[in-house]
Amino acid sequence: MNLYSANSLKVELNQRGCRLTPQRETILSVFQNLQQGNHLSAEELYRTLQNQGERIGLSTVYRTLHLLARIGILRELELAEGHKHYELNLPELHHHHHLVCIQCHKTFEFSDESILKIGKKQVEKAGVELLDCQLTVRAVCLEALREGWPSLVPSNWLCPRYHSEIDEEIS
Repeated sequence: MNLYSANSLKVELNQRGCRLTPQRETILSVFQNLQQGNHLSAEELYRTLQNQGERIGLSTVYRTLHLLARIGILRELELAEGHKHYELNLPELHHHHHLVCIQCHKTFEFSDESILKIGKKQVEKAGVELLDCQLTVRAVCLEALREGWPSLVPSNWLCPRYHSEIDEEIS
């Protein structure tokens, strides 16, 4: 899904007083080729770039992610792992929210137009421009509750539901 071409990204950045660097273009291409529903942390993006043979430093990755999220090209997500994740911000094509298990970190995406409607109404009232509208619901999966969450779940516990889905994706 190639929604931001090099030219459209250049225009977007120039309008905000920034320039398109080869590193920014490379980082955006990783997100454009990311399977829908996947989110990357800065460290995961850095490892992906290294595996692709790119020589982009971790500090450049962090700065680029921050910039692209600030101007609305990427969505910055606060998921359960305690660090930020990112995905392309495509509200017109795939507006969604996240439900996250705080124990096993399984993330479910869901859509609800009423949330966007409320966000747009508030933006209009405040007289500002909407860059993103997202809701993150934090929950605990039934598997963790069955294990006795929170006190009885061992620190090294792996959710069978979440990890069996990962195994299926890998095979």
